[in-house]
Amino acid sequence: MAWRQLFLICLSAVALLSNVEEIFMQESDALNFLKKHSKRSPRFQDEVNVENRQKLWADELRREYHEEQRNEFENFVEEQNDEQGERSREAVEQWRQWHYDGLYPSYLYNRHHI
Repeated sequence: MAWRQLFLICLSAVALLSNVEEIFMQESDALNFLKKHSKRSPRFQDEVNVENRQKLWADELRREYHEEQRNEFENFVEEQNDEQGERSREAVEQWRQWHYDGLYPSYLYNRHHI
């Protein structure tokens, strides 16, 4: 099995070496490519525009994500506060009902101070 794999690897290497001329470009073409795409050469305006559009799109996605997260958290906090307020109102009402001795009007009939 190992000999067979080695033979297949050698065949693929020979096939690659036979196509070397197709893989590599001429020296002048390579130099032109490097001149056009080097760090110091100015970029084409189309490339700059595409890159800026991609950055703006990524910023917009990030902004939408954070806005959605903030809205969800604000809704969660509001619900928590509503539930806490309701629980505290119920607890106060239960305390008042438990401690009401009947000697004075119930707080339910005297609600103008609430």
